[in-house]
Amino acid sequence: MICQTLASAAGLLQTELIFPPESWHNHASCVVETPRGDLLACWFHGSGERTADDVRIEAARLPRGSTNWSPRFVLADTPGYPDCNPSLLVDAQQRLWLFHPTILAHTWESALLKFHVSRDWTGKSAPNWEREGVIHITPGASFTAAVTNAISGLEALASKSDWDARTHRDVNDYLVAMRNHAGDELYCRLGWMPRAHPLVVESRLLLPLYHDGFSFSLVAISDDAGVTWHCSAPLIGGGNVQPSLAARRDGTLVAYMRDNGPPPKRALTAESHDRGETWSPVIDSVLPNPGSGLEIVALRNGVWAFIGNDTENGRHSLAVFLSEDEGRTWPMKRHLERVTPGTGSFAYPSLIQARDGTLHATYSCFFGNGGRGETKAIRHAHFDEAWVRAGDAQP
Repeated sequence: MICQTLASAAGLLQTELIFPPESWHNHASCVVETPRGDLLACWFHGSGERTADDVRIEAARLPRGSTNWSPRFVLADTPGYPDCNPSLLVDAQQRLWLFHPTILAHTWESALLKFHVSRDWTGKSAPNWEREGVIHITPGASFTAAVTNAISGLEALASKSDWDARTHRDVNDYLVAMRNHAGDELYCRLGWMPRAHPLVVESRLLLPLYHDGFSFSLVAISDDAGVTWHCSAPLIGGGNVQPSLAARRDGTLVAYMRDNGPPPKRALTAESHDRGETWSPVIDSVLPNPGSGLEIVALRNGVWAFIGNDTENGRHSLAVFLSEDEGRTWPMKRHLERVTPGTGSFAYPSLIQARDGTLHATYSCFFGNGGRGETKAIRHAHFDEAWVRAGDAQP
């Protein structure tokens, strides 16, 4: 494993690959800290994604103070089906939660949302799962009405745009499909997938989800520590997926989402003033996004950290931003990765703040130009706020 450490008055940065690059697919990692200060990271691994039945959730551990990750082990695997997009949470009871979709019919729309819970998961390799099952996503009676109303707004927006004929055709096809699917009960109950960490606000657990067919998001909510769940109103913006959530000090919840819609390509955002039940209209933020995963974390000192690709096209650049006004502006930025387009891809980051106040990120690293010779791994970066504030070194 390649390890790089930089420590100075300008802050700390230490990076290493969790395992050597390989031709098999390794993607969509998530990281948490154990109660004793170790790290647990997971990702999905296999010969492909939703169409490959050998895809499973793998994981590794990093003991506190070490740069040597443990050997990889299987965290979850449904034999004969792809398991993708893992999301981890350590709850108030110090239980480990794993959320992930199992793909039933080789399409994202056929995803079945699963969970696993363990109290016996520290100081060993694979957790002993004490409970596991399916989270049934049941959009409420207002779901179809919300989708219908949103379609009308999107149609009005499309009619005023200067998109070319192909874009108009693609958008119109999408709106027709969304209208048809909104009344299909099975379609509405399958296909919901996690990506970023869940958020715990007081006793409420919020699991951000998205649907690749609808190309919008919602939040699964539990007020009894994950025993039962209900759904928020949908967040609909015509291509807003993979939400990450943070809470302002006044109780406002903020979602940042990947932009899967038309240009301008920006991280999309919405707010909730009722603990995640309903959300404001989805709008563009100031942060670029090329259609790639992102994550946001409210640090304990009130500063917010955001990690994502800071481009409108391509995943060759990955940066960390800081905000001192709870996400209203993002004046500070520093790059974890930046290469010539076509020579590498760094994406789908997971971000946490550790007990010691430092930050840990894991993310996908694809080395090469996307052809047959491309290799893939997961990288871990350990850094602090001072490192981000120092900014990029001048060329």
